Amino acid sequence: MQIEQILIDSLIPYIRNSRTHSDAQVAQIAASIKEFGFTNPILIDADGGIIAGHGRIMAARQMGLTTVPCIRLGHLTEAQRRAYVIADNKLAMNAGWDEKMLAIELSELTALDFDLGLTGFENDELAELLSGFNGEDERKSSAKELDPDGYQMGHKCPKCGFEFDGK
Repeated sequence: MQIEQILIDSLIPYIRNSRTHSDAQVAQIAASIKEFGFTNPILIDADGGIIAGHGRIMAARQMGLTTVPCIRLGHLTEAQRRAYVIADNKLAMNAGWDEKMLAIELSELTALDFDLGLTGFENDELAELLSGFNGEDERKSSAKELDPDGYQMGHKCPKCGFEFDGK
């Protein structure tokens, strides 16, 4: 597999793409690309038709990028290509969350002063996830040991500044 930098204007959106992207979600993708880099290449067919990455293309345009990293999947049949357009999105949606582990990660990212808005969660989702975090049982399963004397249960949303105590 080889990653190619390809001009956005030369890529062909799939006219029957059933996945939609709101302006807010495209802004989230753009913020993610700005923070982490373009870590997920666009998947294209042999002729430059977009298989996966329509939202990333929209975000790249919004950011003023002219090229994007792409991987050609020229080996797919037409039926495989069309099915993969759907499967790429749906399979990711079928995953779940280990909410205790997620709360640990979010709490520790908060302690590191990281903008949790970049994770894609809305403020109310973050508040709900972190509200049940008590630090006791979760600390035992954390890969990183926390110092009980230096650990504070207060949480502050880095996006809106709302403070809650985790109770």
